[in-house]
Amino acid sequence: MLKHLYVQVLIGLAAGILVGYFSPDLGVQMKPFGDTFIRLIKMLITLVIFCTVSVGIARMENLKHVGRVGLKTIFYFEAVTTLALVIGLVVANVLHPGEGLNIDPKTLDTHAVSHYVAEVHTAASQSFLEEIVPNSVVGAFARGNLLQVLLFSVLFGIALSIMSRRSRFLSRVIEQSGEALMKIVEMIMRLAPLGAFGAMAFTVGKYGIGTLQQLGLLIVCFYLTSIVFIVLVLGSICRWTGVGLWPLLKYLREELLIVLGTSTTESVLPRLMEKLERLGCPKPVVGLVLPTGYSFNLDGAAIYLTMTSLFIAQATNTHLSLLQQIGLLAILMVTSKGGAGVAGAALVALTATLSTHDIIPVAGITLIIGIDRVLNEIRAIVNMIGNAVATLVVARWEGAFDAEAARKILAEPLAISKEDEEAETAEEISERTPAYAQEHSN
Repeated sequence: MLKHLYVQVLIGLAAGILVGYFSPDLGVQMKPFGDTFIRLIKMLITLVIFCTVSVGIARMENLKHVGRVGLKTIFYFEAVTTLALVIGLVVANVLHPGEGLNIDPKTLDTHAVSHYVAEVHTAASQSFLEEIVPNSVVGAFARGNLLQVLLFSVLFGIALSIMSRRSRFLSRVIEQSGEALMKIVEMIMRLAPLGAFGAMAFTVGKYGIGTLQQLGLLIVCFYLTSIVFIVLVLGSICRWTGVGLWPLLKYLREELLIVLGTSTTESVLPRLMEKLERLGCPKPVVGLVLPTGYSFNLDGAAIYLTMTSLFIAQATNTHLSLLQQIGLLAILMVTSKGGAGVAGAALVALTATLSTHDIIPVAGITLIIGIDRVLNEIRAIVNMIGNAVATLVVARWEGAFDAEAARKILAEPLAISKEDEEAETAEEISERTPAYAQEHSN
């Protein structure tokens, strides 16, 4: 059992909790282990996206299909994230997690919020086009901006598709480069238990159990709402694609545990792309849906934003009418998007929302900062599961997903040996969807 990565990550998480609880100072000092592991993965993410997306689009040789997949993806993202926002709003209105705290906003220390306010002002000075179009391609890759890298990758893939035969050699080089990058990812993932240990030890050592007790009702409400959203909403959508939610979660258990430990979905993006391709989703669909979803399909963040907004309003005795809550929801539909690659993106989005809404005191964010890391554990997990399900939906929508073959893989996810994984190439993966390849070739 110790040979399996998920068992090693579980041991790392348990060890991190013990170290953080019994020796908080030592736990805080373990932070570099988690940070280094995340940086190792981040240094490859943009290159993996470029290789996957550009080669995938070049293989399509049907540019109309790229636009169709993109439109379906954005439509799905908007529908599901709006539903997540509404669910968070309803639960906060029913359970009232902030009621009874009776906090005067004037007594709150706004110094901790100043950083997030500055982030909001910086973002407000840029238009959407300025955010998505980089000043230089090198700069987009260097900063790790997923949206900008995705835009360049799509354009590069379209250029390869237009060049057709003349670009075959270049496409092959990029494809082999992508395979080499995935081998590097496999090597880095061996350090996942250490990264999970360091991140969890820091979280428990830094914030302790007392923080959980102080704002326990909000934490419980958020966790329960997230679990209900996964089971009912994502489970129902997953069933429509032809696979069960529980088998899918078992298939992705290693990635889920790594996200739980590191509190970021970026740590598993390359590996998640590889697993979804192995499950039967075409490379172009995976390459378009997953990176875009990291900015536009943040289901966990959507629930977080509505619940924390109403929590602050209830804690500071700020009454919101139904019309004002609808206005808050409309603002959140905009501010909840585009958080990929931004440190503390959810808190920045929350600050932008409250600053725009101008009814709930922005100073109330200080109540959330202390437990944000705890909330981020489940928030990141919901985001990851939501994007995995979204990829299955778009692939099924395109008639490119073989649910029966996927169910066989999910029934015995450990049946694929390490040797089989190393022998499997991109061509073999694409052969699982022959109807897709035939429909969109020439």
